[in-house]
Amino acid sequence: MTTAAAPAPAVTAPAARRESGPRGRVTVNVVMVAMILYFLMPFWWLVVAATKDNDALFSTAALWFHSPGSFFTNLQQLFTYNDGEYLRWMGNTAVYAGVSGVGATAVATLAGYAFAKYRFPGRNLLFSSLLGAIMVPATALAIPTYLLLSKVELTNTMWAVILPQLLNPFGVYLVRVYVQESLPDELLEAARMDGAGEMRVLWSVALPTLKPALVTVLLFSMVGTWNNFFLPLVMLNNDKLFPLTVGLQSWYEGAMIQSGANALFTLVIAGSLVAILPLIVTFLLLQRYWRGGLTVGSLK
Repeated sequence: MTTAAAPAPAVTAPAARRESGPRGRVTVNVVMVAMILYFLMPFWWLVVAATKDNDALFSTAALWFHSPGSFFTNLQQLFTYNDGEYLRWMGNTAVYAGVSGVGATAVATLAGYAFAKYRFPGRNLLFSSLLGAIMVPATALAIPTYLLLSKVELTNTMWAVILPQLLNPFGVYLVRVYVQESLPDELLEAARMDGAGEMRVLWSVALPTLKPALVTVLLFSMVGTWNNFFLPLVMLNNDKLFPLTVGLQSWYEGAMIQSGANALFTLVIAGSLVAILPLIVTFLLLQRYWRGGLTVGSLK
């Protein structure tokens, strides 16, 4: 005599997951929107404040326009104040960011490629030390760097700002990871068997493949130098060599001791807005490269 098997109990967990899924997505979307607003709010305030004169800046709504026509007046004053001092600072910043970015990218490329594809004594120890340097804040190195450069009389020169920016530990790490993930040893060996030297292999085979990583390192280095404040503040005392960060700070300090129509608050705000526009344009033009570089680097 046989007995019928008892029916298996119904599984309700997937239904519960399906019910909680939409609620979870709504929560994630709300958090994302809140974070976007949080990060966009300062930029929105900067745009709005750049359209106001000194009186409206402190007497009208902070997050809405008052007299948009004042924006062009502020720009005219910005570019002509003190014989076009702002344009000189912007040129200095472009030089600092451009030279430092290209130099840091070149150093990171050579070092990252060597760490990834060559075997030499102490390689792991050197790379671990380099990764440890990422944890050291740049402000902690400013004073020792100043003392070193003062010994060779490079302080108060452009090189005092450029040279310390040439080593980018994160850039070296990113290039090393990208080389390991995207550049197989067989491809390099094939180029060597065809008679290519090491520099030819690097230039003709490796660099075209590394373009996304190189653009990412270049952008990070340029943005870091463009926004750098403490290092040039320590290294420079000649206002003709100031970058935008230090120059705008000097205007702000002047505005704090002035009053009325002579205060420079509107110039500081308009200058801050103009200062970030080149970075935004650069990111938009190169986004298809740097996004790919970050994605491959994250796979490690």
